Amino acid sequence: MERAIARKTWRTLEPLHAIVYFAREADEAYTALGLSGDGHRVRPGYFASRAAPMGPVPAEVVIATFFNFHPDLVRAAVPWAWEVTSPAAVLDARHRAAGAVLWRLLGEEACTSDALAEAAGLARQAAERAAGRPEGRPLFAGHAALPWPDEPHLVLWHAQTLLREFRGDAHVAALTAEGVTGCEALLLHAATGEVPAAVLRASRAWPDEDWQAAAERLRARGWLDAGGSLTPAGRDHRQWVEDRTDELSVPAYEVLGEDRCEQLRALCRPWSRRIVESGELTFG
Repeated sequence: MERAIARKTWRTLEPLHAIVYFAREADEAYTALGLSGDGHRVRPGYFASRAAPMGPVPAEVVIATFFNFHPDLVRAAVPWAWEVTSPAAVLDARHRAAGAVLWRLLGEEACTSDALAEAAGLARQAAERAAGRPEGRPLFAGHAALPWPDEPHLVLWHAQTLLREFRGDAHVAALTAEGVTGCEALLLHAATGEVPAAVLRASRAWPDEDWQAAAERLRARGWLDAGGSLTPAGRDHRQWVEDRTDELSVPAYEVLGEDRCEQLRALCRPWSRRIVESGELTFG
């Protein structure tokens, strides 16, 4: 299989997974558990819900697996979250929120359609194939150990969640192999122009001094120029990481083959577009 198929399929389906991080249904569900953000704890529901499949892990495990958040931001949420509630309760809240937001944005007709059931079946095949390759993928492995939901729209959401974490762990492995830190990875991402640096700095809470120190290290490696843009060597590095991430993600999709991956993308494209057009999904 061409490695680009893995990237294209993940990218097309990603809004179906990612919306749970921004949905008001999720915020309300986590707040009901006591996970409300304040001046010292930013988005505790996000950190708790994504880490919960690994159990009540300490902040250091979340720092390692989430990779690019400032450690103090994580430590403000974990392990405090496990003192307020339990991983099981958080997972139940996340599950209910995912179902509710998809039902609201896609509508009952789409969520109960034969097309969505077909897409859920295809995505589940890929996710179950990925579950046979958990080595070196701790965040994915935690999610893969969770039980499958019954409703087709939640099967699709859970499958894409697994595929996203399968790819995400591979991406972290590729960055680590290149000796890139979490803050440096954000700078390199910003240098592509895909996401403004200010958005990445704010959402990951890196102070000015850490950001500047990371920029200096990348300039010393010859990957960033004085203006913060990628050099030819920096573009080569970035391409290697993306290509390696794609290669490590392919095993999940091989069970489908290229034709059924295209079928899956065609089925999901209208739903992903609807989520993006809702304006509720904000990457960064």
